[in-house]
Amino acid sequence: MSESVKKHRPEFRNIHLLRDLPHYRFPAASIISITHRISGFLLFLMLPFILYLLEKSLMSELSFAHFKGIASHWFVKLLVLAMAWAYLHHFCAGVRHLFMDTHVALSKDGARRTSIAVFAVSLPLTLLVALKLFGAF
Repeated sequence: MSESVKKHRPEFRNIHLLRDLPHYRFPAASIISITHRISGFLLFLMLPFILYLLEKSLMSELSFAHFKGIASHWFVKLLVLAMAWAYLHHFCAGVRHLFMDTHVALSKDGARRTSIAVFAVSLPLTLLVALKLFGAF
């Protein structure tokens, strides 16, 4: 009988989170996917709080002045900026998904280009919100 020739098969192993993950280079499409989920979670988490503050601020002029004073603090401005980023990024990534639903840019290169376009649109818009929020214009 003849011996069977052993083929070299790739060895699959578990990925060590702390050792392997920092050196792994994520593609742009996966970064967009992860940040789309994070921004959606932030919007979902903060929406009841934002609606509650809106309701309280619309009750009277005194309550509006109170919340206006709170909103002038730098930390609250950072929270508002984070919410603005979440909204703008989630919106732009959602438009990207709508294009993908119409079978536009489904290739690997197309997905990379549209994911870079999401960053190219959402980050400058967030920068404009930050400049307005912190009083540059």
